Amino acid sequence: MNLTILGCYAATPRTFTNPTSQVLEIRNRLFLIDCGEGTQVQLRKNKIRFSKINHIFISHLHGDHFFGLVGLVSTFMLLNRTNDLHIFGPKGIKEIINLQLRLSNSWPTYGLFFHELESKESEIIFEDEKVIVKTIPLKHRIYTNGFLFQEKIRERKLDLNAVQNYEIDKCYYQNIKNGKDITLEDGRVIENHKLTFNPIPPLSYAFCSDTAYDESIISIINEVDVLYHESTFLESEAILAGKTMHSTAKEAATIALKANVKQLVMGHYSTRYESIEIFKEQAETIFPNILLAEDGKSFEF
Repeated sequence: MNLTILGCYAATPRTFTNPTSQVLEIRNRLFLIDCGEGTQVQLRKNKIRFSKINHIFISHLHGDHFFGLVGLVSTFMLLNRTNDLHIFGPKGIKEIINLQLRLSNSWPTYGLFFHELESKESEIIFEDEKVIVKTIPLKHRIYTNGFLFQEKIRERKLDLNAVQNYEIDKCYYQNIKNGKDITLEDGRVIENHKLTFNPIPPLSYAFCSDTAYDESIISIINEVDVLYHESTFLESEAILAGKTMHSTAKEAATIALKANVKQLVMGHYSTRYESIEIFKEQAETIFPNILLAEDGKSFEF
């Protein structure tokens, strides 16, 4: 599982920082999460192929999280895209993007599908044979969702020595990897655990930005491998965090601790601070396993 941070700062873009956008690669699937201004440039800087992006997840309709979307949709057309593009986001995103496309006479030549969200409960919004994606309802000034990406359990790994010792025909190998027991010609039943090794444990990633401190998400993100949680403010601006419905570094760490996550990645920093190292220092007083998001940085999990 690889996470590439395209942008991780709040509000206004700067020459050296970008608003929220990131790419998650999980089980050979590439998911774009949020699409602030400058996302296209950041994709190119990080050498991420546009054609591999088939699913985009937008958390909410504040500009620093989706103002780059219509440009990306248009660029896909200029690049002669043929693959369908699926966009998941709050109700209203279809109207906004279609209005921009209509008034600029820039209708895409590929399939563009919107999946509008309005439920305030966690729900499955994407699923295939390898990955499942659920919403994480967040507490912000407008309707907002985070997203939980979970690998499905992989097939079991064959113990070739064991299957050969039992002289099992290759035509049964897939059934064995699928977890089935095998009945031999003499009637003996060989239990699956004698023929296979456990698969690699599935990984999970939770994206939570923007949100006030909200313990109701803990049951959804409990024990995830990696949690990205916004940490817009330091403790000195805790009152401002409450007013704007954002989180502090310590609040992000508290959620990570209570949810028993393995790793916390912090981001969505306010641009008022000269250094982001202070975010880590404050958070580490509560939770030890912390990584700081930075524009252009990739994490391998």
